[in-house]
Amino acid sequence: MPVMHSLMEGRTALAQHLMLRVETTRSFEIVDITAAVVNIVAAAGLREGMTMVQTRHTTTGLLINEHEPLLFEDLQKMFERLAPSWAIYAHDDPARRVVNLTANERRNGHAHCRAALLRASESVMVADGTLGLGRWQRILFVDCDGGQPRDLSVTLLGDYR
Repeated sequence: MPVMHSLMEGRTALAQHLMLRVETTRSFEIVDITAAVVNIVAAAGLREGMTMVQTRHTTTGLLINEHEPLLFEDLQKMFERLAPSWAIYAHDDPARRVVNLTANERRNGHAHCRAALLRASESVMVADGTLGLGRWQRILFVDCDGGQPRDLSVTLLGDYR
């Protein structure tokens, strides 16, 4: 379940910055975060404006698309074709890599390549307190190196009640 945390608690502002935590359980996982964003907008009292969601991880991404299980399966297969998990990636070679290397690092070159095909952020208009999404549109968080807690930044801009 996502956790909301305000960085500006107790302040009335045109902009609010919050954190949203998503816990993934699988190596590749698509999580529909639309309801969490709707709850953040409602709790903040945003009436007119926009919300921006940004991932804080280099092996994750965001997209707006349909929440449909067969589409999720198709997307996973597409990512496996474009950046196979079994392939050899220079990023995963500790003998060659000299920057941003940590102890016990995951073998995740494929996840970085997959995330490069996604967006790091999405923006959605808010009108009358409602996200301006189309009939089938959902805000989807894609974890390409999952099984761990993930943080997203959420910024709200606009007029509040």
